[in-house]
Amino acid sequence: MPSPSTHTIAGTTLTMPVEIRDARCIVAGFTADADAMASAITSSGAAPLRPLRIRPGRGMVMLVFVDYVDGDLGPYNEFGVCLLVENPSTPASPLRAIGSVLRGDAHALVHRLPVDGEFTRQAGRGIWGFPKFLADFDVDHDRARKRGCVSEHGNLIAALETAPGLPVPATSGEAELTAYSCLDGQLRSVPWRLGSLSGVRARVGGATLTLGGHPIAEELRGLKPARHAAMTMSVAHLAMTFGDATEL
Repeated sequence: MPSPSTHTIAGTTLTMPVEIRDARCIVAGFTADADAMASAITSSGAAPLRPLRIRPGRGMVMLVFVDYVDGDLGPYNEFGVCLLVENPSTPASPLRAIGSVLRGDAHALVHRLPVDGEFTRQAGRGIWGFPKFLADFDVDHDRARKRGCVSEHGNLIAALETAPGLPVPATSGEAELTAYSCLDGQLRSVPWRLGSLSGVRARVGGATLTLGGHPIAEELRGLKPARHAAMTMSVAHLAMTFGDATEL
């Protein structure tokens, strides 16, 4: 049996897969203009990927605030702009697309990924090609109405507030998901294994999104997101692992 691969980041050796033992998150999904999403994908260098169209002309953008409480990369906050994309092994159709969104197994391009930790910035870029950069966060996961705000050099990127959802049963099984990254023109596939989840609440709608003057905010406006979120979710505790990326 081959030995696990390792990566040395800032003098620290990480053994794959990288483990996240405890994290919490808030998620909001907005439908967006599929052609604008395709242009964003192409401009990022990930042109082989195509937006997952959940209905004619519309795709889905997921906005995610994650608080990594305990993991191999240390504690940090993250804001993800994730564009749902087609699974290349599955024929595309709106019905299949909606099913993958509801099941939570849709493939996603991690398009933008500000964080507030230098070590995770270096690890994310060096190991997986995630487009991480340093930003400032103000996040509240503790109240019933969850809130996240991210900015860079005082320039607001996005602020998201979500209303409470209905409880969803905890899960202890593992699900294998696929994320894509593209950094410096290199497209990668990243295996992402989702472990146990608890304290999950979900609902239709329920999100208030405020975009600032940052270039990422302008890019999000250009995707023409719906005024109201299609869905929101919060998770109090989740565990996950990330394996080695594969260059495509």
